[in-house]
Amino acid sequence: MAKRIKLAADIGGTFTDIVLESGEKRWSGKVLTTTAAPELGVIEGIRLVLGQSGIRPEDVDVFIHGTTLATNALIERKGAVTAFITTEGFRDILEQGYEKRFDHYDLMIDRSLPLVPRTRRYEVKERLSADGDVLVPLDEFALAGLAERLIAENVKAVAIGFLHAYAHDAHERRVREVLEAALPKDVTICISSEVAPEIREFERFSTTAANAYVRPLMAGYLHRLRDELKAMKLSAPLFLMMSGGGLTTLETAARFPIRLVESGPAGGAILASEIAGECALPEVLSFDMGGTTAKICLLTDGEPERSRKFEIARAYRDMKGSGIPVRIPVIEMVEIGAGGGSIARVDRLSRITVGPDSAGSTPGPVCYGRGGVEPAVTDANLALGKIDPAYFAGGKIALDEAGAKAALQKNIGDRLGLKDFWPAAGVTEIVEENMANAARVHAIERGRDIAACTMIAFGGGAPLHACRLAEKVGVSRIIVPRGAGVGSAIGFLRAPVAYEITKSAVVSLETFDAARVNTLLEGMTRDARAVVEPALGGAKPLIHIIADCRYVGQGHEIRVAVPLRTLTNRDGVKVKAEFERLYEQVYGLRIPNQEAEAITWSVTVSSRPVKAHPARKLAAKLAPKSRSRRTIYDPALGKQVSAPVYWRFDMTPGSRIKGPAIIAEDETSTIVGANFSASINSLGYIVLERVS
Repeated sequence: MAKRIKLAADIGGTFTDIVLESGEKRWSGKVLTTTAAPELGVIEGIRLVLGQSGIRPEDVDVFIHGTTLATNALIERKGAVTAFITTEGFRDILEQGYEKRFDHYDLMIDRSLPLVPRTRRYEVKERLSADGDVLVPLDEFALAGLAERLIAENVKAVAIGFLHAYAHDAHERRVREVLEAALPKDVTICISSEVAPEIREFERFSTTAANAYVRPLMAGYLHRLRDELKAMKLSAPLFLMMSGGGLTTLETAARFPIRLVESGPAGGAILASEIAGECALPEVLSFDMGGTTAKICLLTDGEPERSRKFEIARAYRDMKGSGIPVRIPVIEMVEIGAGGGSIARVDRLSRITVGPDSAGSTPGPVCYGRGGVEPAVTDANLALGKIDPAYFAGGKIALDEAGAKAALQKNIGDRLGLKDFWPAAGVTEIVEENMANAARVHAIERGRDIAACTMIAFGGGAPLHACRLAEKVGVSRIIVPRGAGVGSAIGFLRAPVAYEITKSAVVSLETFDAARVNTLLEGMTRDARAVVEPALGGAKPLIHIIADCRYVGQGHEIRVAVPLRTLTNRDGVKVKAEFERLYEQVYGLRIPNQEAEAITWSVTVSSRPVKAHPARKLAAKLAPKSRSRRTIYDPALGKQVSAPVYWRFDMTPGSRIKGPAIIAEDETSTIVGANFSASINSLGYIVLERVS
């Protein structure tokens, strides 16, 4: 059987990572992200790895892509001119939000402004009840005048969200039909009953507005990328990574681009999931640090936590409720502005601060020599000897070590009276404490013991900081996989083709209506299979069904697995029993004699996972001779030390060394702290273990 040749591209804020696999062989590369035209960086990276491998573009079998383009457009407010049309009386839902303050004690609080200003939010006379009864007929006559106003405003995207449309969408569909006939063909129209058919108007409307806001941009980008690929004779099927950890087609991604907002980090979580299975790790802390952000995710038995809600563009870092909420399937993780490009400063209280803003790829850190003047985390790592200036990104980017040290001294050292390596040490200590604090809070909020986890570190920056982060949070074992510097892109190649459909339908678990639920789930399963099965080549898909359940009167739900079969009325008792078990696990109690209900139903159809190859135990053996030595700062010792530098691929399975040391490779370097040993396991992964 011929080997499948798979290609993946992950666009980050600083670097675009490319990975090419053919059987057991892998080629990878990093290029600077071309922010103005991201597809150009992708094409440059593809040419790079194809040149390394000698593989022709036409021989590639599948191409998988993840991008931060939608996220950046929402954060930077660079989407389309968008209008919002809603039921009369609900024009200000996008602004009212949850009608509560996310910070009770900040009198000068700033909220994220709605994506659609009030002047472009329009009301239409119509009203359907939750049961589908027409309370106020749709005023179609007013739509003609509304279309004229949209044209005059040069609107390029329209979001439609009516009350109770999650259950009854006739009015939304009719308004879309009328506007499609009246507006120019380049105007995109999104309806909430397709984008997020769930209860809770604010989140449904917000998600629909965000989808409309980025759809022209994303559809244009994806189609330009497709054309560039065709021009270089790369005609393989193109799949997009979604925030929930599955792959979807270009057509679906262009229609629902809001599902791509966390596509890059999701690839990292998929990689961590595979490694957890290979190494039999019950509890995992996934640590992904790139050029712009650091992402931390918790996994249990190889499965990352998942959610149906995510916040974009928070006005206050790490402050829940300060961003734009969207209802999409997403892998639960915490993301902070702590990457290689995160800028270091001294604030008014003479404290070193790092991030959340990043130098990105343009101008980049000072050491890139592209015009940056403020020092970043990469400058600090370079000044501390953790990075080889002559072999950064595989030698493709020469680094200015003297410039980095001068910027750190001027912007940090001179203001705090620090000299030598101490300004750089201060920067790395602060960024590592920021990440450690985020990890602690994330674990505490979920009732998890972070010290019981094994850390899996990947991304260009994570192996540089993993040992110090592990010391801070109490983790005693770290795994750095092969290709760690392009870990998320490798995760794309492991992701299943998958699609999730969610709909709200309130069903009592006490008087369970199995016929109604079966009809609902059959339709959802059919629609999800229609998206996934064309990409499976006849293979049988995997189907998961989840019900979001709560006690009657509560405002939040717990996700409960539903049996994959035709349900009977007796299944209501079984679903309630599982709900109460999970409820007690989370909250420590059950509420006796309290009725429960299912609010929202989710169906996920996916390809079947590939069986993991488990790691084998190996006898320890001596490591190869180091290639050189470099002076680095070891925070555990509090001083600079001379550390041996090993080339990762000189170290064969079973090789073992003691820290402090450096294990170098093309896309990153692993810093082995003085309190750690490092070995290579049977899969070629670096295993760092704390020593007494």
